[in-house]
Amino acid sequence: MPYFDSASSAPLHPVARQALQAALDEGWADPARLYREGRRARLLLDAAREAAAEAVGCRPDELVFTPSGTRAVHSGVAGALAGRRRTGRHLVVSAVEHSSVLHAAAAHEADGGTVTEVPVDRTGRVAPEAYAAALGDGTALACLQSANHEVGTEQPVAEVAAACREAGVPLLVDAAQSLAWGPVAGEWSLLTASAHKWGGPAGVGLLAVRKGVRFAPQGPADERESGRAAGFENIPGIVAAAASLRAVRAEAAEEAGRLRELVERVRARVAGSVPDVEVVGDPVRRLPHLVTFSCLYVDGEALLHELDRAGFSVSSGSSCTSSTLTPSHVLRAMGVLSEGNVRVSLPFGTAEADVERFLQVLPGTVAQLRERFGAPAAAPATGGEESLVVDALGRRCPIPVIELAKVFGDVPVGGTVTVLSDDEAARLDIPAWCEMRGQEYVGERPADHGTAYMVRRTS
Repeated sequence: MPYFDSASSAPLHPVARQALQAALDEGWADPARLYREGRRARLLLDAAREAAAEAVGCRPDELVFTPSGTRAVHSGVAGALAGRRRTGRHLVVSAVEHSSVLHAAAAHEADGGTVTEVPVDRTGRVAPEAYAAALGDGTALACLQSANHEVGTEQPVAEVAAACREAGVPLLVDAAQSLAWGPVAGEWSLLTASAHKWGGPAGVGLLAVRKGVRFAPQGPADERESGRAAGFENIPGIVAAAASLRAVRAEAAEEAGRLRELVERVRARVAGSVPDVEVVGDPVRRLPHLVTFSCLYVDGEALLHELDRAGFSVSSGSSCTSSTLTPSHVLRAMGVLSEGNVRVSLPFGTAEADVERFLQVLPGTVAQLRERFGAPAAAPATGGEESLVVDALGRRCPIPVIELAKVFGDVPVGGTVTVLSDDEAARLDIPAWCEMRGQEYVGERPADHGTAYMVRRTS
């Protein structure tokens, strides 16, 4: 069964498996002890730290291992903010950061700090000048991911790092998605990553803090990992993580070229074979293995289930697949369609034949689901009603947009359709439908039990 969700977690690399088994036999003792077994464990830990530091592009004594990538983010954000508390309590993040960064920002705000979210364009990229404008005299820390986990867009880290350095603000980079492909460019101050994103074992993260960065570890003091990651080191996991990072880096250049060609094929074929689809993310400045697209008139959860039945493991940022029934914060920040969203992220070694079969299965699967949901099959006809109201209250995506499309042909050019909806996704998907259809989104206003969204027919 083809697994196309490496952005969530990559399959364990064969080198990681071998290193893990060897370290389980040799690295079980306490590396802080001076007897033979402890010294052996310390050698393994030091070698892993050196290998990881080389891949990151920092000194070994600047890097510590944490119990997860999320813990690395939380420790990095909290420690940097505490270390620069005298400067101020202002934190700057992008609107499309990983949830771990946004959760850390929310905790900082709840504790009395302030947070600025820098918006992104429709491809999911921040503008360096907009990010620089968000920095101020009281800014203690800035955070920017190296590449987005949902749409693959690469961020201008080097330019933002330069702006931060000029402003005297440290920059924390979440490199979880990009570290397998190469070191992060620019003069960043802190960096975090997670081993299971590159084929290492789960339960190992890393945090790099450059010398000279003010940093005050939070929580009870601990003598291990420079006081920045409490608890006994998971030496077998750390050794496997470092070994697999070195292995994937050795393969990265060749594999990036091969996977980029496959992703280009997906981008082109999906856009050409599936009607009413939006391929999102930057088409050029992006990760080589990841592509995301959204399909009008399709329930995201149903689409993922059907693809799973066909033998493909993919993920989604659609609100229809979320327990909160709210659209992905990334897609919302970009202002793109969220319904029927599919993220394909190819692991190292993905077979071309598997991608081809996916491209053959997808159009029919989408068509069947649209038929099941009663989506309109024809373009709007010429109608006569000047304005119509569609009551979609209590109905979830993609139904509000489907109901809009069904009646849109019943109003003439210049006429309007107002959709009443209490589904949060409608705030994103109705304007996105207008963008795709070349129609005018007039705006929204409060309504009884929900929101009224008005669309004007322009053609």
